[in-house]
Amino acid sequence: MNLVDWVTDLMNTAGAPGAALAIALENLFPPLPSEVFLPLAGFTAAQGKMGLLDAILWTTFGSVAGALILYWVGALLGRDRVRRIASRMPLVRVSDVDRTEAWFLRNGYRAVFFGRMIPVFRSLISIPAGVERMRLAPFLAYTAAGSLLWNTALILAGYLLGDNWHLVEQYVGIGSKVVLGLAVVAVAIFVATRLQKRRTNTRV
Repeated sequence: MNLVDWVTDLMNTAGAPGAALAIALENLFPPLPSEVFLPLAGFTAAQGKMGLLDAILWTTFGSVAGALILYWVGALLGRDRVRRIASRMPLVRVSDVDRTEAWFLRNGYRAVFFGRMIPVFRSLISIPAGVERMRLAPFLAYTAAGSLLWNTALILAGYLLGDNWHLVEQYVGIGSKVVLGLAVVAVAIFVATRLQKRRTNTRV
């Protein structure tokens, strides 16, 4: 049984709570594709096997539940431990962590809200929020708001497209690949710049 069949059976059996479970797992394991699960939930709602509003609300609950687990992972990890890990990593400096922390403190709430609508980062953004011990109530509010917009858009698309719900994954998947490609380019530039600085310092 492939992933889509498993999620389809889950939604057919458990209805909207099954969709919530699928989305919670997607948050915890970013390679699982929300751009598949959410339109599929919309298609399942169109077939009358769950209510459209139920699908939106339950999947948003699942998104928040998954994000909250990752928030506590970040909180348990803690700032000091992150700095110790960074100090042992090649090409990474503690000052990099400090700059990232400063950026997150300035933009944390916006990052959480908009991050919920960016594939892969929608899950990862909860970890630095936990590391920085962002106030829980605003974290949950911004997570819920961003998740509600993302979930509603993809569920409605699947609902309206019906049997063609899989087209959503094709188009959103392109965006996901662009985001991941940009992330890879950014990492490559960072590594190349850091190696160049290291070679320059060695010569001096």
